[in-house]
Amino acid sequence: MRTWPALDIQQADDDDLIQAFLIDFNLAAIDGSRFFFHSNDDRDRAAGALRAHFARIEARPVDVADQDWAARSQASLRAVTVGALTIAPPWDFKPGDIVIEPSMGFGTGHHATTRLCLTALQQIDLRGCSVIDVGTGSGVLALAARRLGASGVLAIDDDADAIAAAEGNVALNHESRIALEVADLRASSIGQFDIVIANLTGGLLSAAADRLQSFAVAGGRLVLSGFMDHEAAEVLGAFAACAVDRRAQEDEWLCAVLRRA
Repeated sequence: MRTWPALDIQQADDDDLIQAFLIDFNLAAIDGSRFFFHSNDDRDRAAGALRAHFARIEARPVDVADQDWAARSQASLRAVTVGALTIAPPWDFKPGDIVIEPSMGFGTGHHATTRLCLTALQQIDLRGCSVIDVGTGSGVLALAARRLGASGVLAIDDDADAIAAAEGNVALNHESRIALEVADLRASSIGQFDIVIANLTGGLLSAAADRLQSFAVAGGRLVLSGFMDHEAAEVLGAFAACAVDRRAQEDEWLCAVLRRA
């Protein structure tokens, strides 16, 4: 039977902060205080980084037998409503909901940054707009943009597994105007759009600021999230050429809507 490398984490820090930190180490899933990884190397690197960055943490490596733990950990997920949009797993949806098959627990609307982006998108008139969703993950924000009237959406991610999951969710929602592509935002030929959505990490937003701005037409908007309040000055400073239309915060997570000059 296959086993999965995992860390049992006992800590006094914020759970969302730990989750965001571990995403960079190829995190596969979360089941309570147990964090699963795709390989032993990923787990070992994550454990070392956690000990270096967090003083009050204990990360114990374990190997967990594959007994449908992922399905069990997702079974408790329920629909999440943000404004006029409801994101629901297949077992808890109603007509009109955006249906998302949880992919290892991510992209279901349960994380603060997804909710912030969903709120921001509803504050923009997307009718007839072209949209790019950078780092689409499950495809939830691409689907939301279409639901809000976008004429078409390009959803990109550098993770082929994420694109495969997004393709499944696009099919579940019978959506035909979302194009999905495995692409590296820093190197691929992308084009320009009315709206750029980038729910990434603070470090990646800062490093890719020039590229992300180049994806927006003059006067276009960028919806940025995935960064924390202590990263705001650095992230927004990297986008200094853009005007800040609005910003919102949930706990320590931020979302900013910028307008390209």
